[in-house]
Amino acid sequence: MIPDLQRIEWMPSPPLVPDDGPISLDLLRRMTLGDADLEREVLGMFSNQAVRLLERLQVMPEDAAAVAHTLKGSARAIGALDVADAAEGLEAALRDGDPADALAWLGTAVAQARAAIADMLGVA
Repeated sequence: MIPDLQRIEWMPSPPLVPDDGPISLDLLRRMTLGDADLEREVLGMFSNQAVRLLERLQVMPEDAAAVAHTLKGSARAIGALDVADAAEGLEAALRDGDPADALAWLGTAVAQARAAIADMLGVA
């Protein structure tokens, strides 16, 4: 028996993980239990912390891997997954001895996350 075949127009599958941009809003809401005030607070704290940690990393201190690890954890906690991935990349690059490109990637990811946070918080 031959199955009845019909032509089906191709359409892309949705991504397995939704792309919310620099901040995963779903993850942020789960981590803050949907508390909008808490979301705003942790986003502001992360934005400030990310700048401070990135400034420290620019001079490659002796504890650069620990600083990158701290940033990675903070980023994951608020849904800044691109920042977390870039910080993890920097950790690996520090082990391999060539962190320049990874640091640039992290700087870009932090800038994008901070821009998204500023938009979300209505900050100019």
